[in-house]
Amino acid sequence: MGADKPSNEALEAKGDAQKSLGQGGGLLRSGGIVSFFTMLSRVMGLVRDVLLARTIGADAFADVFFVAFKIPNLFRRLFAEGAFAQAFVPVLGEYRQRESPAAVRELVSRVMGTMGFTLLIVTLVVVVFSPWVTALFAPSWFMNQPEKFAATATMLRITFPYLLFISLTGVAAGILNSYDRFAVPAFTPLLLNLTLIGAALLAAPRFAEPAFALAWGVLIAGAVQFSFQLPFLQRMHMLPMPVVDWQHPGVRKILRLMVPAIFGVSVSQINLLLDSVLATFLPTGSVSWLYYSDRLAELPLGVFGVAIATVILPNLSRHYVSQSSQVFSATLDWALRMVILLAVPATVALVILAEPILLTLFFYGDLMTGRDMEMATLSLRAYAVGVVAFMLIKVLAPGFFARQDMRTPVRIGIIAMVVNMVLNIVFLVPLHVYWKVGHVGLALATSVAAFLNAALLFRQLRKQTIYQHTQGWWLFMARLLVSVSTMGIAVIFMAHFVGALDIEVWKMFDAWQRSSRLLSVCFVGALCFALTLLASGLRFADVRGPQSARTDAH
Repeated sequence: MGADKPSNEALEAKGDAQKSLGQGGGLLRSGGIVSFFTMLSRVMGLVRDVLLARTIGADAFADVFFVAFKIPNLFRRLFAEGAFAQAFVPVLGEYRQRESPAAVRELVSRVMGTMGFTLLIVTLVVVVFSPWVTALFAPSWFMNQPEKFAATATMLRITFPYLLFISLTGVAAGILNSYDRFAVPAFTPLLLNLTLIGAALLAAPRFAEPAFALAWGVLIAGAVQFSFQLPFLQRMHMLPMPVVDWQHPGVRKILRLMVPAIFGVSVSQINLLLDSVLATFLPTGSVSWLYYSDRLAELPLGVFGVAIATVILPNLSRHYVSQSSQVFSATLDWALRMVILLAVPATVALVILAEPILLTLFFYGDLMTGRDMEMATLSLRAYAVGVVAFMLIKVLAPGFFARQDMRTPVRIGIIAMVVNMVLNIVFLVPLHVYWKVGHVGLALATSVAAFLNAALLFRQLRKQTIYQHTQGWWLFMARLLVSVSTMGIAVIFMAHFVGALDIEVWKMFDAWQRSSRLLSVCFVGALCFALTLLASGLRFADVRGPQSARTDAH
């Protein structure tokens, strides 16, 4: 009897793999679900950022809020979305195939309890010692701007407990994603944006410093997101009963995998935080300029890159356990094609339309000046150059994590981080000294380091014969080049036609005129891109997912 249960679990897992990948492009459908809800969340995120720009602008307290929010947000991406997800999902997939359902539930309960207890201690320590933590992340304010430093330390006490709630949300999301329930975790971030929008509209006018209302909104949003996912876990009979158990073999394995994965998966996030630390030494507004431009550069990453990475990780984990190396490689190949297909046109569009996009979203009232928009435009273009690399990292790293190989991406991540730190100084100093745009050097260094990271990950996947490219890549790239060129010409023509390239004229339009004209430019560009792809011979069958997955269960 004891051997029958694991056998049944293995049959169920193989059936899940066949179902998720084989029936008419399951990867594309799952990715579409995640992309839809992520797009919805990102749109609301843009609404949120517009309200932030109107509520706190780019002044000193805006810098304070963005630093106080970025610190727990960094740890969120390290734990909830980064290292934890990459370590937990493969181990959970292994338990699903080899152990009984009761053992899977036991693992989930002990992971929830152990991680929750650990993060509770970390949260209490940071809340108590927030001035020391603030000095670490904003040393310039500690030395030169005591008022900003004190406000940041106080605000960090409010925002940091968000980490506890959002990390537990990450545990719940990992469970749901492992069972191919992608919609709920993809929808959950929308609640953060809705909560912050409510804080900006309803609470901010009642505070002497509106930024503190937003800080409380961050904390409330964490609790809302965690609570939202619990009923769905209950419906699956997977609601954890938290137990602190450091000795459980599954917990120990996850922790062992998490430690190196923290560096491997989150190098870009650490680099962005280093940008913010260095930006505190630059003129007031630099932190905010980087924040607004980074938010726009992350839009295609969040909508497409994260969606594809979320979908492929549990599938890659199942293929590795079932030793389906061909389908493993084919899944990576599909993910690379999809990322390049989406990231390249996004990069071109962001570079061309950077300033009209920023003006359309944020240039209203007295809190955001024309100079703020010019500075943010420069850093947005620097970040946009790295969009392709950021998205490639998202799909290349799971190729190692699914195999429970954390050392390779860690080694590569450390190399990229060191290079980024060196480039920060190389680019920042001359740009700040001669042109007073040092923040652009920080953004550019991050993009260059991301390309190095992606290139090294790809090289190792090829060297270890984990990934073997399929036929048709040269034709695919030729089609993409022609289509992106057509799109770029169309975007430039339409942008000139509607006045988006004449910034002084663009500033004279109201919000509706800017939005409608910008949407028309984007629509024409996307239409030209899609039609050129179709005319060049690209079809749905070329991007719907690895066909070999249909025979994976045999």
